Amino acid sequence: MPTIKSSYLGNLRTNSEHLQSGTTLMTDAPVDNNGKGEKFSPTDLVSSALGSCMVTIMGIVANRDNVELNGLTWEVTKIMSASPRKIQEIIIDFHWENPVSNPAMIQKLKNAARTCPVALSLDPEIKQTINFNF
Repeated sequence: MPTIKSSYLGNLRTNSEHLQSGTTLMTDAPVDNNGKGEKFSPTDLVSSALGSCMVTIMGIVANRDNVELNGLTWEVTKIMSASPRKIQEIIIDFHWENPVSNPAMIQKLKNAARTCPVALSLDPEIKQTINFNF
């Protein structure tokens, strides 16, 4: 059974529906690639997925060990190469206002993040620069 149903809306815009939840999202080609840049681009979604997946896996580990991740935020920077046009590097900068004080738990969370399914699924040529600012 499909997970997502998508359609082309014209003008380099797509619409996708997550079939289980009914949630939808649109993409646009970025301005530097003939698009409007009014929505996430497909490569933005890939980059965003890396950070979201890392935090999801960190959350699973944290829940198991009764640790709260409140205040955890992250910023994603996507760097594209020109020829061929593809994602060259994804930089994730994590910030945590009040991290857990246990160094072993911090390391466990970092290890969990680095082994999330998206991180493991990306082409090894895509550099993943992960900065844990906590």
